[in-house]
Amino acid sequence: MQLADFDFELPDDRIALRPASPRDAARLLVVQPGAPLRDLAVRDLPAELRGGDILVLNDTKVIPARLKGVRHRGDSQVAAEATLHRRLSPHQWTAFMRPGKRLAKGDRVVFGESSDRACLLGALDATITAKGEGGEVTLNFDLSGPDLDAAIAERGSMPLPPYIAAKRAQDEQDRRDYQTVYAQEDGSVAAPTAGLHFTPELLARLAAVGVETAFVTLHVGAGTFLPVKTEVVAEHHMHPEWGEVDAATAERLNAVRQAGGRIVCVGTTSLRLLESAAGEDGVIRPFVGETAIFITPGYRFRAADGLMTNFHLPKSTLFMLVSAFAGLAAMRAAYAHAISTGYRFYSYGDASLLWKQA
Repeated sequence: MQLADFDFELPDDRIALRPASPRDAARLLVVQPGAPLRDLAVRDLPAELRGGDILVLNDTKVIPARLKGVRHRGDSQVAAEATLHRRLSPHQWTAFMRPGKRLAKGDRVVFGESSDRACLLGALDATITAKGEGGEVTLNFDLSGPDLDAAIAERGSMPLPPYIAAKRAQDEQDRRDYQTVYAQEDGSVAAPTAGLHFTPELLARLAAVGVETAFVTLHVGAGTFLPVKTEVVAEHHMHPEWGEVDAATAERLNAVRQAGGRIVCVGTTSLRLLESAAGEDGVIRPFVGETAIFITPGYRFRAADGLMTNFHLPKSTLFMLVSAFAGLAAMRAAYAHAISTGYRFYSYGDASLLWKQA
């Protein structure tokens, strides 16, 4: 397939800069094979599910992964910015850095303002040990483990998506808004945004109608925001992300399916992880490790029956995924409807509930 197959026109004013308040007041577009589109709100979700279904939620927690600093090379100094991407070891991260062309292997980077240093356990300094494509580098920090985590938490800012950060400054409200209410496991540099719509009250109402919840972990990397640059879709390279489905959760999900319940993933991250854990026989098995699964139309889904997800960018891997799940024609029609009726797009935007095409 060609990249142009996944393009569409999106007015700039459809990009949401703040989430709905309360969270479950966001709109919800239901896309079901053979049925008309339906406009609901996220708070209506309990009526769309049935007792015995199970929602799969990603409990990853976003870290303040955007760091500003200064690159040092001899007497030369240049302002630099890094968005941490993937942890390699207790002291080593890959990151996307700017200005990419002015960085080189061996450069030292001092993150944070000099006036901050008195309040740190140690200086948040790093050495660039490798440089890849698209501004990606490997950073070896002087700190390690919990000390490094504490310094990043103190110095870093929330890594808002570029299409929001380009329009307004990040503020303290984003530290709350850009995190799910059930986030537990530190490690993401982007939020699993479909989960941002859930409130404790909504989760309680779902439980009251017999809908189960299960938690998996996929640490979302900054690669989720990278544009697809290859005209032939199959030539695109996905960045790996670390995830885990434990044995007890895999057993619960298989039991739900065997009892006739439906597995509904909240977010493309949960869906990609379950598909990585499922075998050709459809059985979900324990999974720990990295996945770089790339789902495009023609993929045969093994684990999920439904998907709740936000509205994605044109020509993105995520729009390709939802087109594989619900059908490209169906998603083109759904997105055209969403644009014409004022749905809000992207991380802080509205949601859709997709049921798998036959």
